[in-house]
Amino acid sequence: MSKPETDDSEDTLPPLSRHAVRVFGERGVAPEGELRDDTLAAEVPVALVFNGVSHAVMMATPQDMDAFALGFALSEGILDTAADCRGIDVRTVDASEAGLPAGMPGIEVQLEISTRSFERLKDRRRSLAGRTGCGVCGVESFAGLDLSPQPVPRRDWIERIDLPTVLRAFAAMPPRQVFNAEAGAIHAAAWATVDGELTDLMEDVGRHNALDKLIGSLARANRLQEPGFVLMSSRGSHELVRKCARVGIAAMATISAPTAMGVRMAELCGLRFWGLCRAPRGVLYADGLGGAVLSSASTASATASMP
Repeated sequence: MSKPETDDSEDTLPPLSRHAVRVFGERGVAPEGELRDDTLAAEVPVALVFNGVSHAVMMATPQDMDAFALGFALSEGILDTAADCRGIDVRTVDASEAGLPAGMPGIEVQLEISTRSFERLKDRRRSLAGRTGCGVCGVESFAGLDLSPQPVPRRDWIERIDLPTVLRAFAAMPPRQVFNAEAGAIHAAAWATVDGELTDLMEDVGRHNALDKLIGSLARANRLQEPGFVLMSSRGSHELVRKCARVGIAAMATISAPTAMGVRMAELCGLRFWGLCRAPRGVLYADGLGGAVLSSASTASATASMP
């Protein structure tokens, strides 16, 4: 699978920024407060443009934009493989040029994609036109909600993604969450082997964006089919499950609780789903074995000792 060409000269914005703040309430701080510098996570509008047609604007941390764009296109079904992307160009757009408030620049990511992918994208956009509004999730009708499950092939290694393995990988995440350590408010999506070795981690203010960055990075390296699983520093929603399933990722673990729809989507997709993974405990919500769906009465809860 060939890699999409990227513009290595991209002038992306910094992912963190410094701000003067006044702190109150700490021991030893005067009643009038104390001036300090604080580090904040950047959050900028990112326009994703396919073959010259703007498709979506996402709020994201301006880092790893080419991986983000590729991962978004794959996890949203715009592209079938990374080879369907012929090139990616990233540029910063001045606030005045973008029509944004002063001091709020944006980023435009131009993707050149295959004719087949672009025609499918245009058909999808046309199918949303003219429907009666229902006010759900920003789409115009229930029919606009694409919730069809994406079946994941059965993996013969799936039972190796057990609680000790999951907790081993989670324990390795904090030292690699460098942006979150400085600014907080930043999610992480990580990739681990079936032995629990953490190999990749991406950060973003948006949990969906962090996952798209991870997917894009793995796709560029032709690693999406490797045995392994995704870890998220967030809750487990149906969108995250479906993004993983769409690109063939068979297991996911989240540090917080899942939603009921997230669990149901995992069951329908055949994806192994761990949640509430806080050592020494974790909850197995969907086993990924392709057998009977786990009911609420039989959902497995387990504890494990850290290695």
